[in-house]
Amino acid sequence: MSTQRAHHSRRAAVSLATLLTASGLVHAVRPRTFDPVVPRSLPGSPRFWTITSGLAEWGIAGLLASRRTQSLGGLIASAFFVAVFPANVRTVRVVRRRGSVAIAIAVLRLPVQVPLVLMALSAARATGR
Repeated sequence: MSTQRAHHSRRAAVSLATLLTASGLVHAVRPRTFDPVVPRSLPGSPRFWTITSGLAEWGIAGLLASRRTQSLGGLIASAFFVAVFPANVRTVRVVRRRGSVAIAIAVLRLPVQVPLVLMALSAARATGR
């Protein structure tokens, strides 16, 4: 891997690790924010899935933060971003009572999943640990 590509891969990993750490913290501190967007098709309580997803974010962040596990973390992060997409879609419906700004933010968040998946795949391409 070229030095420039390795640098880009590492930068993607660190950026995602930071984002996932912060998101995991919000899931832990304000779980009631996320409970309503948990798809009802999932078994168990929404709180279980909110806390579990926050813990998963921390775990993935840890994998991405270490050069030794960055590739695995990138692969898991890309799958995670795809897996949580239904909750992001549900968010649009859940926030509709909160007004047009909340709806716009929820809708604009949907295409953000694409660059997140691409960043995760970039991090997964790490070699030369």
